[in-house]
Order: sequence, then C-alpha cells, then structure tokens
Amino acid sequence: MGILNLTPDSFSDGGCFVDPDAALVQARRMIAEGAALLDIGGESTRPGAAPVSVQEELDRVVPIVERLRDESDIPLSVDTTKAEVAAAAMAAGANFINDVSGLQFDPRMAVTAADSDAGLFLMHTRGRPELMQRDTAYDDLTGEVVGFLLQAVEAAQDAGVRCEAISIDPGIGFGKDAVGNLQLLQQVERLVETGYPVLLGTSRKSFIGQVLKLDNPAERLYGTLASVVMGVARGVQLFRVHDVRPAREAALLAWAVREGELPVIPD
Repeated sequence: MGILNLTPDSFSDGGCFVDPDAALVQARRMIAEGAALLDIGGESTRPGAAPVSVQEELDRVVPIVERLRDESDIPLSVDTTKAEVAAAAMAAGANFINDVSGLQFDPRMAVTAADSDAGLFLMHTRGRPELMQRDTAYDDLTGEVVGFLLQAVEAAQDAGVRCEAISIDPGIGFGKDAVGNLQLLQQVERLVETGYPVLLGTSRKSFIGQVLKLDNPAERLYGTLASVVMGVARGVQLFRVHDVRPAREAALLAWAVREGELPVIPD
C-alpha cells in the first residue's frame, strides 16, 4: 500500500504532494514501483495534528481520486475518519476506506462502508491525533488492541460490511510509545491469529528514529524495511509504506524465505 499524503503537515512528506500534479506524479511512481494499492489522505493523523474541515478534506482528496481513476485501475483507498469524505471518495472511484479511528470518530462510517460495499481497514488508536500521545500506558497492550479491533469488526459486520472486506491494523505509533510499538511488532501474530488480514504501518515512524537515533524521517528507510521483513515472517499480509519498491522487494524476499519457494511476480 503506497502512501499518498495530500497534506501540508504530515510527519514525513507534508507539503510534498499538495499540488495535484505533484500528487499524480508520485502516484504514478508508486504504481510503477509495484504498489498494489494507493492510500490517499487529506488530513494528517500524525501525533499532535490539528483536524481539518470536511470541505477542506474533500477538496484535497476527491479530485485526485477522480483523476487517478480516469487513468488507472489500481485499487484506491481513502484515509479518512469522516463518513462524508469516505462516501464522496467511493463515489469518485475509490475502493477502500482506511479508518484510523476504528469506527470511533464518526458513527456513520460503518454504514457508509456497507452502503458503498467498500473494503474497510480498521485501526486501533487511543483518542484523536491531537491527544493520543498523552496516555500510552496499558496493562496488556496487545490484548487491548486485539479486543478493540474485534469489537470494531463486530460493529462493522452489524452495519452490513462483509466479513471478507475487513482488514485490521494495530496502529503503530497511535497512542503507543516506542516500547509499546516494539511489543506490538513482537506479538503481531496475535492479530494474524484472528483470521483477518493485517495491515502494518511502520514506515518512517518515530519509534524507528528512537531505536536508531535518527531524527529525520527520510533517513528511516532501512529500519522500515527491517520491520517489513519481520512482519512478513510473522504472517502480516499488507504494508503501508512511503518507499514502495524497497519495501516490496524486501517483503517478496522475506516471503520467499518463509515459504521456501519463489514468489509469482507479474510481468
């Protein structure tokens, strides 16, 4: 899953793709590098980020979804916690909704996903981005994450979302400290054991910088790749990344080692 941030304030590439033409160039680059899915976001969810209005998010996201759908059949995901934005993106040609709130922030999101027959990514977080890092203490972090996600899955299914349309995400960096993020990666098999596909988003995140003493997110590629390889080894199926080609190649080789066979790679 290639990340396409249309925001001025995302933690790693904020402002790089605000211009629609620059966003399209980046999208085409990620497609050429082998992305299987593009995740398009119009509101930063980095720790401390301020919310934006529905209209501003719509103005950023919908035109890019429309233009990408006109020129490519690659699956598109909209990274939003607002049902109105999700519905508009789906109408414009998106295929998936990536709700980092796990259905917490907008009570209409589950029905929106069901009505549009969207694929749905459900992520664990603790509070909104501007507040989520204020409390990162847990008695049983992985158990709480799994329990939260299974409740979100149940709510989605109760609203009519198909079971096979749902994937789950532990929410690395969302309401967790560095040690907590490492524990989640160490124990990610517990999410895999739920039977739902697992999406892992570690790309360039601050815990990698804390481990490797790298303040600049752009310098965290190698740490990101290590987390991708470890995720594959533990059964994770989906990876949300800024650097598509390196992550894809690392994942393919890790999968080949895990399975003891050559991967089938389309020409």
